[in-house]
Amino acid sequence: MKHTLDDSRSRNVIGGRVKEARLRLKPAVTQDDLAGRLSARGVSLDRSAISRIESHERYVMDYEALAIASALKVSIAWLFDVSLEKRT
Repeated sequence: MKHTLDDSRSRNVIGGRVKEARLRLKPAVTQDDLAGRLSARGVSLDRSAISRIESHERYVMDYEALAIASALKVSIAWLFDVSLEKRT
């Protein structure tokens, strides 16, 4: 049986933090702007992929997480700051 997106929150743990960091920057960074910053770092993610990451619908590779953290000027540890209570 094919899985639906009902359990989509398990696809990544950084989506909410990506959106938070993107919008906290001054001026705020759009998804398209983030895609451009990632492209400059050699990571090809379009606006749609970033949207799916932020909504926890897309898996994130380790090298993508590193590039996202760098592009948004946050630490990789900050991106992964998830309380254990939320995961249970």
